[in-house]
Formats: sequence, structure tokens, C-alpha cells
Amino acid sequence: MAHNMSRRSLLRGTLLGAGALAVPAAFAGCGTSGPSGGTIDKNVTFGSNYSDEVPKKAFAETLAKFDSTQGFTTKVNTVDHNSFQENITRYLQGSPDDAYNWFAGFRMRFFAAQGLATPIDDVWETIGPNYSDAFKKASTGDDGKMYFVPFYNYPWALFYRKSVWQAKGYTVPKTIDELRTLGAKMKADGLSPIAFADKDGWPAMGTFDQLNMRLNGYDFHINLMAYKESWNDPKVKAVFDLWKGLLPLHQEGANGRTWQEAAQDLGAKKSGMYLLGSFVAQQFKGDDLDDLDFFGFPEVDSRIGAGAVEAPIDGFMISKKAKNPAGAKEVLKYLGTAEAQNLYLKSDPSDVAANSKADASGYNALQKKAAQFIGSAKQISQFLDRDANPTFASTVMIPALQKFINDPGDIDGLVKSIDDQAKSIYTS
Repeated sequence: MAHNMSRRSLLRGTLLGAGALAVPAAFAGCGTSGPSGGTIDKNVTFGSNYSDEVPKKAFAETLAKFDSTQGFTTKVNTVDHNSFQENITRYLQGSPDDAYNWFAGFRMRFFAAQGLATPIDDVWETIGPNYSDAFKKASTGDDGKMYFVPFYNYPWALFYRKSVWQAKGYTVPKTIDELRTLGAKMKADGLSPIAFADKDGWPAMGTFDQLNMRLNGYDFHINLMAYKESWNDPKVKAVFDLWKGLLPLHQEGANGRTWQEAAQDLGAKKSGMYLLGSFVAQQFKGDDLDDLDFFGFPEVDSRIGAGAVEAPIDGFMISKKAKNPAGAKEVLKYLGTAEAQNLYLKSDPSDVAANSKADASGYNALQKKAAQFIGSAKQISQFLDRDANPTFASTVMIPALQKFINDPGDIDGLVKSIDDQAKSIYTS
């Protein structure tokens, strides 16, 4: 969202809704008495984009626990990442599952504003005390109602293999100049300093976000995403100019490489580090996972510092056309518990639970560090394709960043083109 899919397809799907997801089979309802004396159907369908092996298994185990203890039958309609995102709008407009996986912040508010989601304020009456104000805000629609249950989040940072760094004597860079020096040393040692992949269109957005927040600050970045600042501003040009100078440290051929392939290069000790979300850990197992570590993107301007962290939130929503909204709310109440999130994270150890009561004692070293990293952040962003207008992110920024990666020569022309298109989209 999230991280287990192509954001390029996510964005295009949000806007175009080409096609439709498979319509879930109807269930014969067996019910139980609800809190108001009505009957709650215990057959619930779930639309899921958790199609990668690790999250798919973890989610199935989490729901199986609920089904076995509460007598529910929760059928998960798992669709591959790209198809889920490409078809999400028509899916929600047609005959959707009762509940579905989605993303907090703008992505949630977008569907809520379109009338494609069911308010779940009653769910929050149960789970609310276990969530911070930040999570609550990220789950609130523009109308003030609640639409989203946070499940986990994960930080974006620079990941590396400890064994490689120990063998080479590398140390964590605190400033951008130290990062450049480290990159030059890695190149001399035969490594691609920074693994890089943008075949799916969204990973490079993370690099832009880090550079913009470090160079211009969190407030400018968020305002730029809302087009309260111009993309033709000299501050934005400075971001691309900084990035242009760093491109020689990045793995070549990024536009033809998936994030999984770049992660595998890091695992094979061909790259020195990789800027990505902590879901990169899904590509590491056993001793290799124990060998994985990370650090926040270094400081660019001492006046701004490095306190802003990118940590997208993934979770669940209920379709407006849900056939069993009452049953779906019971499932979401469960998914909002520490118990459910603890269970999920035992099988998918790349994320951090959203529930404040979750048991961090079971976290691996990477998760514990991620929780501390997010918890100590001064500001938290979601991600360019979650913080910005979806039309803009998909139709403007994906091709613009891929063009920049291929040929970073004309920055003035690039930002002017971005701004012209942003003006049309945001003011229409």
C-alpha cells in the first residue's frame, strides 16, 4: 500500500477503475444475536491485495483465529496487487466484498468523499482508546466521521547489511556530504552504493520525499503535495538538482527493475544500501534478516535536521455497498486489537503494529528499531502517492520521475511541466 503492490497501478485504478474485481460468492447467512437484539450474519467477505506469500499467509492466520473463536466464516477474496489497484474504483462501485484492505490519510478520504465507504464510528468506540491521536486523525474523513482501522505502519529509511558494513568498515552517514563520501567508497569497493528500482513508478517518489523534507522541511513538503506551493519554485528545483548529483551513486537501469529485484541485489551483497520501506525485510529470511539494519536519511540542512520520517499506515475499510456491514464491523473491531496485530506480525515481521497495546516484546530487532524510529519522529508523512492528489501522482509524477531518472538534464523544463499539469489538476 500498500507496500505489497504497484502504486502505479494503485493510482491508475483509483482514477480509472478499469474493469472490476471478481464478485464474491453469496453466502447463506447463519446469524447470531447482535448487541441491539438484531441478528449479525457471521459470514463476511474480504477483498485483499495481500497476494505476496508472506502477508497473504499472515493475514489468513489472523482471520482464522477470529473465525475459530467467534464462529465467523471470513472468506478472503485475494487478488494480485496490480489487478486490485487497477480495478478498485469499479470494484467498490459494483458488488464489492464487505471489507477491504486500503490505506490511511488521503487515500482513505478520497473513497470516503466519493461515497464508496461506510462510516465506522461505532467500531472506533471500541478500539479508539488503543490508538494515538495521530492514528485517529489519519482514519478520519473530511466529514469528521471514521472510515478506517489502522493495522500497521512501516518506516522508509536506508537499509543495509551489517556484515557488509562491518567487513568494509563503513559507518552510518549523518549528513549528505558523509553520504556522498560513503557512496564513493562503496563504488571503489565494487558495490552499487544505493540499490534503486522504479519499474512500478512509485519507489522513486520515496527518494523525492526524503530529499524534499530534508532540504525544504516537512511543512513545505506537505504543502507542495496539496499544491499550496508551486512545483516551479526554486526550492523544488534545488531538490532535483541535489538528486541529480546523487544519481551516480544509484544503481543504473532503475526504470527496468522492480523493488524486489533491487532488494535481492542488496541481499546478494551487490549493493551497499537501499532506500525503501521496511517491507524490504520480506525478501530476507533467517540469518539474512538478522543481518539487516537501517538508518534515517541523513541531514541536508542543519537548520531543518532529520526529524521528519515517512511511515505509511495500512489498514481496512468497509464498502458502502457491503452486504453484511454489521458482520464486517465485528471483524474490523478484532483487526483493531493488539491480539490480531500481534498475531499478524509474527508471520510478517517487517511492520510495526498500530495498536498502542501491541506486544513489542515479540518484535525482532528490526521491528523494535522501526517502532522507536517512528515513535521519535518529529513529523510523519504518508508518501507522495498518498499525500498528493491521486490524478496528479499517477499521471504526472510517475512519468516525470521516470523521465528524470533517464535524463536529469533539463530540471527547469521538468518542474515547469509538473507545475503546469498540477495547476490544471488541482484547480479543476
